[in-house]
Amino acid sequence: MNVTKEVFGKTEDGTEVHLYTLTNDNGMTVKITNYGAIITSLVTKDKNGNPGDIVLGFDSLESYLKGHPFFGAVAGRYANRIKEGKFTLDGKEYKLATNNGKNHLHGGIKGFDKVVWTPEEINNGLKLTYKSKDMEEGYPGNLTATVTYVINDNNELRINYTAETDKPTPVNLTNHSYFNLAAGQAKNNLDHVMFIQADKYTVVDETMIPTGELRPVKGTPFDFTTPQPIGARIEQTGGGYDHNFVLIKKTPGEMSLAATVYEPTSGRVMEVYTTQPGVQFYAGNFLDGSLTGKGGVNYVKRYGFCLETQHFPDSPNQAAFPSTILKPGETYKQATIFKFSAENRANQ
Repeated sequence: MNVTKEVFGKTEDGTEVHLYTLTNDNGMTVKITNYGAIITSLVTKDKNGNPGDIVLGFDSLESYLKGHPFFGAVAGRYANRIKEGKFTLDGKEYKLATNNGKNHLHGGIKGFDKVVWTPEEINNGLKLTYKSKDMEEGYPGNLTATVTYVINDNNELRINYTAETDKPTPVNLTNHSYFNLAAGQAKNNLDHVMFIQADKYTVVDETMIPTGELRPVKGTPFDFTTPQPIGARIEQTGGGYDHNFVLIKKTPGEMSLAATVYEPTSGRVMEVYTTQPGVQFYAGNFLDGSLTGKGGVNYVKRYGFCLETQHFPDSPNQAAFPSTILKPGETYKQATIFKFSAENRANQ
């Protein structure tokens, strides 16, 4: 196990940003920058033992600073959407940026994905801390958030999230990595075989805000309780998958399997475990080829997919959803594990 550090560049205000590389004894490597707590690279081996980078991103900090659809970043203070950029807490209405049509998305104009985190190298990993000031992006409370990335020799990447606040505030943190397990061997993600341990999903309106209905997946294109290629029914969904799935959990907050993805060209398998109640499956519908990533690859429509472990969208305005309100004296704690392997499946 090894952690190394190098200079990645400077932000527009001259702040130096670093890139950290975590390596295990199997040749799995994860590169993380303290700008946005972004995973810039994740290399795992395919069924033939050949390494390949399975996340979307850029070769330089400059490209991240120009703007991108949250490649590899930590989204916060509230990941996903909040209706019309407002919520009421303890009788007071708070107004946030509307940066996704008329809604608020992933923390606003300058969310946690666009700030420099304070790094600390730890055993087998990296700890990143960010102190978000009271009313930053419209959110109440001084919030101290930490994200730790740790890898092990079981080819697991564990992400731990914690946060504390001095005023009640909504908190919902996730990692927004886009995966393509083919590592460049396939032109899109449609042949990836997806399993999601969810029996319901949150129905959304035309602006992608939940209506409040938790609809059974059975008999719909959202049923991944039996593994299905992403592309098998994607055209039946309208614009493609960009929905929150309600995970089956025996005990709220337990670490349990959320999803498994298999890519037949490479044989790579990714298992996702989480303490969170939901996962947003996004199929990269809005990638359009305008972004050129690492190695000169054009990120075309549905080149990568996301499995964003999270609380449900718009929870501050949905009393029936699990609460996302963190209060003083409490500690927000969530964790997600991405586990990687490879296998030959002759019948696939």
